[in-house]
Amino acid sequence: MLDELLTLFAYNRWANLRLLDVAAPLTDAELRRDLGGSVPNVAAILVHLLGAEWVWLRRWQGEAPTSVPDVAHLTSVAAVRDRWDALWEEQQAYLAGLDEAALSRDVAFRTFDGTPYRQPLRELIRHVVNHATYHRGQLAAMLRQLGRTPPSTDLVRFYRERRSAT
Repeated sequence: MLDELLTLFAYNRWANLRLLDVAAPLTDAELRRDLGGSVPNVAAILVHLLGAEWVWLRRWQGEAPTSVPDVAHLTSVAAVRDRWDALWEEQQAYLAGLDEAALSRDVAFRTFDGTPYRQPLRELIRHVVNHATYHRGQLAAMLRQLGRTPPSTDLVRFYRERRSAT
């Protein structure tokens, strides 16, 4: 199971990087244009994804964040990518320290509204990848609205590219 979850995290990074590459040339006006939806624009989705991954990693480490980190200083795709690169390094270090038994341990945490939960780590890891997939779909639609062609982020494509690289 550990190998499967590590592969899912590798996929998550691969897919996010593909979308960051397409978002990088957008103008500030395009990044912040309100395109409707639960998350209104490209910049907000990127920051939301970054913040969510940060929160979940902290929870897995036994911390209790009460909000997403302050990312007001991340005013460009390059700045988001730099911060995300640092977070991915933290995630990789955390994941590298896991074994099969660790995946079954319950993680106790509270949501931002204070509701307590306990769930196995393996479920929470899958949740992070699934959450990102949902928002990448929103981001792909927004990129189309902005006249851009979003990249394919299908899991099957990741598997094919990974296989052909070896």
